[in-house]
Amino acid sequence: MASSPAPEAGLTEYERRRQENIRRNDAIIASLRRQAAELSASLRPAKRPKKQPPRASPARPVVLRRSLRTRGLPPSGSSDAAAASSPPAPPTATTPRDARVSSSLASSLRAAAELPAPREGEARAADGFDAGSGMVLRPADVRRVVPERILSVRIVPLADRTVVVAGNKVGHIGFWDVDGVVEDEEDGADGVFEYFPHRGAVGSIVVHPAAPRKIYSCSYEGEICLMDVEKENFDMIQLCDYPVYSLCQAPKSPSCLYFGEGNEVKLFDERAGKVSSTWNLHDNRINSIDFHPENPHMFATSSTDRTACVWDMRSMKKKGPEKLKVLEHSRSVQSAYFSPSGNMLATTSLDDTVQIFNVHNFDVSYIMKHYNQTGRWPSTFKAIWSWNGTDLIIGNMKRAIDIISVELSESSLSASNKASLQSEHMTAIPCRFSLHPYKVGHLACASSGGKVFLWTRA
Repeated sequence: MASSPAPEAGLTEYERRRQENIRRNDAIIASLRRQAAELSASLRPAKRPKKQPPRASPARPVVLRRSLRTRGLPPSGSSDAAAASSPPAPPTATTPRDARVSSSLASSLRAAAELPAPREGEARAADGFDAGSGMVLRPADVRRVVPERILSVRIVPLADRTVVVAGNKVGHIGFWDVDGVVEDEEDGADGVFEYFPHRGAVGSIVVHPAAPRKIYSCSYEGEICLMDVEKENFDMIQLCDYPVYSLCQAPKSPSCLYFGEGNEVKLFDERAGKVSSTWNLHDNRINSIDFHPENPHMFATSSTDRTACVWDMRSMKKKGPEKLKVLEHSRSVQSAYFSPSGNMLATTSLDDTVQIFNVHNFDVSYIMKHYNQTGRWPSTFKAIWSWNGTDLIIGNMKRAIDIISVELSESSLSASNKASLQSEHMTAIPCRFSLHPYKVGHLACASSGGKVFLWTRA
């Protein structure tokens, strides 16, 4: 044991005792600290081993559900779907999903396009035809052209043949050769040819009467495709950044394609192979574009911004194009189409109206009440003009077709429900329509189930 240190010299008795007390207290405190540390160590619980995660049981793997469209597969029930063992690679920016066109369909369209078209004055000669009582739907004139809901339908302008083109919400385009007879059942059974050129909903299909061999289509994925009958394939001619909802060609310019990308109208020049002009015309998406049949400079647009506008191509500017007329609605305007004579303009809106305007004096107009709330599944209604230029054709929710008669004078305009076309064979709501430009009385209407109903002359 270490000896106590010697008393320090020169300290009084009081100071010496004070130093001893300090040393004794330090020793006591050090001993208490050691005891406290030992007691704390004895009371601390033993460290539990880390819990190991349970081993995964050999259960069935979780299958993530993906639609056939996102995997690039053809629709269920087709021979291609059964034969496909693995999903193909997605399409590139310049190659459609299904580019080849059936040789039998192409040859049929080429042969029909070689026939001379009727003269311009004879093309829409209605010769007193009454759409309200002169058409009938026969059982043989109903065909499922594509699966899923149809958003666009068009009758190809061929002089002596009826070919219907329909595009659905997942990118399919179907051709129904009504007059064709195909011997090979695997290639165009029942006259129906189905293709998959787009990755999204097909918003519009146009065919110029002067160039029936070229069929244009657009999609909500920003794709614009050209189906060239001569080349027998689909070719993606433009890939846009935003959805394309509408297409149109001017009556005298088959090489110029106007399309609505978002709230802009753009001009694609086929000869140059690129977009040559762009105009910002609306505050929301453009639902339709239509040119005046007589005035090549005038065209109309409809938009979700609750307006339809009339424009003059000669006064179009890149910044702030001038409007000839703004036609306002309380809800989205789905279409704005000129009559065949160009004297009237009809708009269809989700505010449950069809409005008709005198093009020479827009203050002369008429508001026709029509229930346009189609709901979630059917496509929206768009009223089109009949062959006589005084009747409007539009679907209704009772699986029928409303014929609206319009009467125009210099100072007044009126409209009334003329007739309602019904048939036991029309098993779905008719939403979108297309007239045969050369066969008066041939009307194609499309439904949300992929069916096309072809009304013909009684």
